[in-house]
Amino acid sequence: MRSFLPVLALAALLCAGAATAGTVQVAGVPLEDKVTLQDTPLALNGAGVRYKAIFKVYVAALYLQEKAATPAEVQAAPGPKRIRITMLRDIESGELGRLFVRGVEDNMERGELKQLVPGLLRMGQIFAEQKKLLAGDTFQIDWLPGRGTVITVKGQPQGAPFAEPEFFHALLGIWLGPQPADRALKEALLGRSF
Repeated sequence: MRSFLPVLALAALLCAGAATAGTVQVAGVPLEDKVTLQDTPLALNGAGVRYKAIFKVYVAALYLQEKAATPAEVQAAPGPKRIRITMLRDIESGELGRLFVRGVEDNMERGELKQLVPGLLRMGQIFAEQKKLLAGDTFQIDWLPGRGTVITVKGQPQGAPFAEPEFFHALLGIWLGPQPADRALKEALLGRSF
């Protein structure tokens, strides 16, 4: 048993070093605990896994300037915001785009939704053009004050920003709305089970 003590001590030091290096692991996906967006430091508010039945689909991470524990606090938070998605399995991108549009529809009033139809169609097209997202691929949705919502897939920004602030808030509804894609993921993004 004593021969294992040095090994355990070394493992503990390595884990402590990884934690101070500025990353956390969620389902094997390394996530930075801090990022910078528009020269503004953002902190990881929460992260978790999106499950479909028993299958892990992706890891989602939410970055904000200040911690937020409710959807209202996230929406009211000042400055830039980021949702980062890392795929855990292969998926047809068009299907993912359709699921996101349905997630927005499930969390908005019909009257509000009408204003966002052009943006939702464009977002669906962005994902359809990707054909397929593979396990390990990433995309992010950034809110940049003064510019709008920027969708970046596999490191490449996808066209002009979506100017309306309501568009970003509608996308947040997919994960944080009253009918979220995954209730456990909602709790994790709000830092409640992270």
